[in-house]
Formats: sequence, structure tokens, C-alpha cells
Amino acid sequence: MASVHSVKVDTKGRLVIPQPLRLALGIEPGDTLFVETEGDRVLRYAKAENPFDVLGDLALAEYHAGRTTNLRDFAAEHDIALDGE
Repeated sequence: MASVHSVKVDTKGRLVIPQPLRLALGIEPGDTLFVETEGDRVLRYAKAENPFDVLGDLALAEYHAGRTTNLRDFAAEHDIALDGE
């Protein structure tokens, strides 16, 4: 279920997000937020994530779950000659 929070706009047009909300959402100084709008209504803000960080986290999770293989084993399983071998 969606929740509603109040934010303030200062004289320079910056949004002030309350600290409890920033902490809960993991928003830190310097983070980028995307704004999705429809007409003149703001529908949603979303914290931008570096796609390489997301892929790195996924790769680590797969590794720790034992669902990865090293390049030499993959090459051997698929009869692929690696350079220098």
C-alpha cells in the first residue's frame, strides 16, 4: 500500500525530504532521484541506482549460492579452446 509524506520546497526550488524518510529509503546526499510525471502532477520519485552496482550485487549473490562457474570449467564443458592452451 502506498504511503503519503509531506516535503517542503525551499526558495531555491529544492525539496527537503524529512530525515526519517531519507533514512528509511537509503537516500544520501548526492543521490540522484528520477521524477515520473503525468501532466502537471508528480506521480513518483525513484532513487536512481548504478546498474553496475545492481549487476555486481546479483553476481555476488549467484556466486554465494553456488550457481557460477569459472571460465576454464565453462570452456571445457563447451569444448572451447582458450588462448594459450
